[in-house]
Amino acid sequence: MDIPGDRRLAAAVVMDEDRRVLLVRRSVKERFLPRVWGVPCGKLEPGERPEDGALRELKEETGLLGEVVRKVGESSFLSEYRGHEIKNWQDNFLVRPLTSAITLPEPDQDSVWLSRAELTTVDVDAYNLDVVQQAFSAT
Repeated sequence: MDIPGDRRLAAAVVMDEDRRVLLVRRSVKERFLPRVWGVPCGKLEPGERPEDGALRELKEETGLLGEVVRKVGESSFLSEYRGHEIKNWQDNFLVRPLTSAITLPEPDQDSVWLSRAELTTVDVDAYNLDVVQQAFSAT
């Protein structure tokens, strides 16, 4: 059986010129955190640099192109795969959007730009909230 070890991930905290961040609501079809709001994030490809992974995930999940401003922090969490605990290590990047047209992969997804004060107006989990707060603290 193929059981993965530790996983490396990268997240893109997209912040516009008005200091609003982009949150995306995950599809109900997702196995992990369905319908939860968060930042574009995902697993790194073999040999992929975290900065490149964050920008790739941003493009895949929103259709946006971006530019990494800087790394703002790291996060980790445990998940389960086929009955085995997996440790996930995530690099978090502040990203400036280079395009503005958002295209979401699933029709039941949604996106919203929120100021720091508005973050609690959607169902964002504590983990994603911490990732976003890392970006606000770094600016």
